[in-house]
Amino acid sequence: VQLQASGGGLVQAGGSLRLSCAASGSTFRRYVMGWFRQAPGKARDFVAAIRGSGGTTYYGTSMKGRFTVSRDNSKNTVYLQMNSLKPEDTAVYYCAADPNIIVSSISSALGYKYWGQGTQVTVSS
Repeated sequence: VQLQASGGGLVQAGGSLRLSCAASGSTFRRYVMGWFRQAPGKARDFVAAIRGSGGTTYYGTSMKGRFTVSRDNSKNTVYLQMNSLKPEDTAVYYCAADPNIIVSSISSALGYKYWGQGTQVTVSS
């Protein structure tokens, strides 16, 4: 599967952005989709994930209540709605996919086989 992330940009603190990740192929609903982010000089951190049906979601600790992950299987697209953005949310955001990831690995970048190219999010203070 090929992934194409988009929607990043420059926003002021307190603002919102919605990221999209479009996937190729006809088996999109079989994939757990994840979002990760990486700031310069830092490790790639887990942001959120959503199971194939869209019924189960997972979030990184600092994202709960501010970020919402969703998917539209008819459009082969996963979204990340980001509200109340903070300067520390500045990073390159990546989408990832895997058809066989186990629950204990959902928050680990090592658990995902497929990755998109990343989209830059910059939050100014």
